Order: sequence, then C-alpha cells, then structure tokens
Amino acid sequence: QVQVVESGGGLVQAGGSLRLSCTASGRTFSTYTMGWFRQAPGKEREFVAAISWSGRSTKYADSVKGRFTISRDNAANTVYLQMNSLKPEDTALYYCAARRTDRVSEQDWDYNYWGQGTQVTVSS
Repeated sequence: QVQVVESGGGLVQAGGSLRLSCTASGRTFSTYTMGWFRQAPGKEREFVAAISWSGRSTKYADSVKGRFTISRDNAANTVYLQMNSLKPEDTALYYCAARRTDRVSEQDWDYNYWGQGTQVTVSS
C-alpha cells in the first residue's frame, strides 16, 4: 500500500505563489506517474498536472499552463507543484495522486493512490 501526503497549502493573495509538496511512501516511488488534481466547492474534481516517473513527460491543464510547474525528486520520494501568478479561481482542495503505470494521464480514475488534500485559498 502506498501512502500519499500533501503539504504546502495556505492562504495567498492573487498574484502570489505557493509550492505544494507530495510525498509517497514505498521504494517504488520512482516507477509511479504522479498527478495533481483539485476540487473547488460545488465543482467536480479536475486535473491540474502530471509527471512521468522519469520527469521527462509532463502534462498540464490549459487553465494552469505557463503558471504552474510540476517536478519530482525521486531520491526524496517527492513531487512538487510550483504555483505562480495565482488567481482566485485557483482556490480549491489540491490532491496528489500516484499511478502505477508510467504514462501521464488527465483522468482521475487512472490513479491508484490518493492523498487527503491540501487547501489552497487565493484572495482577491
């Protein structure tokens, strides 16, 4: 069983930055595709970004392209989401997820393990 734990959320003003971190237990972390999703109140969960196990392949939602960057440190079993130029519409509970298959995906059903989420609130 893989445990996924997010951290780094908080309250930030519009235009500001935050960096989310996600650690996953297990010696096979480097073989997982990792993804970030978010869910705003009253809305469905949506894809944000994903990264392959090697880090060479990434995918982003159109709404965050150019503002968010996903990266990973396999030695530290950690994936990061650097969020810049934050907007109030980025306010959501952000989830980290791990997928056993080495292929980036935007579909939440493709991911096998999920964290509990970390709240990001962007004030206007």
